Amino acid sequence: MHDRGIPMNVSDALNSRTSVRAFLNMPVSEETVRDILMIASRSPSGGNLQPWHVWALGGEELTRFKALMGERIKLYPMGEKPEYNIYPPELKEPYRTRRFKNGEDLYRTLGIPREEKAARLNQLSKNFTFFGAPVGLFFGIDRQMEPGQWADLGMYMQSVMLLAKEKGLSTCPQEAWALWHKTVGEFIGLPSHLMLFAGMALGYADEAHPINSLRSDRADPSEFMTISGF
Repeated sequence: MHDRGIPMNVSDALNSRTSVRAFLNMPVSEETVRDILMIASRSPSGGNLQPWHVWALGGEELTRFKALMGERIKLYPMGEKPEYNIYPPELKEPYRTRRFKNGEDLYRTLGIPREEKAARLNQLSKNFTFFGAPVGLFFGIDRQMEPGQWADLGMYMQSVMLLAKEKGLSTCPQEAWALWHKTVGEFIGLPSHLMLFAGMALGYADEAHPINSLRSDRADPSEFMTISGF
């Protein structure tokens, strides 16, 4: 809900959604999480396959998971070999520049220059505490699935993020969790026929934190939009 209890429309939800990387220590109820995940299941999928799988951790379970992650990171600071490339190995333009700029813009909000590698790694490691969010989500997909079904999973995740906005919550989708698919899989009991795709932090944004001032830019429509016949 908006302030004053006015329902948020889709345009407002899309325009106000950002990847939040600092959350308040405020709980989110199981009922709210369940509602979001259930309503999101109305997302479209080719052939109605509904290929998404989702796990939600909160409370003591999330505390236990964070403790496990803390121990694993000490043993394997570079993580585990991911099962898929989070980005293409040879990222071409304009995508390479966009990715670089986004990273620099993010660290600039924190006043961390490029040469301060330790500070940047410390910020990166906050991915693996869900940036302090009270709810951690994991998304998986059957290994049999192809790119079309991965797109369906992405639409499910987008629905989760927009529904969260409607409820006054914020999110951060995190493909970085692919670096820890073995540890995550062990903890949540991921069946062998399913593959971890990503995680997502869910909670109330710390609006006062400087990192949440980041508003990533978007390409000019001429770079991606072609409209004919009107």
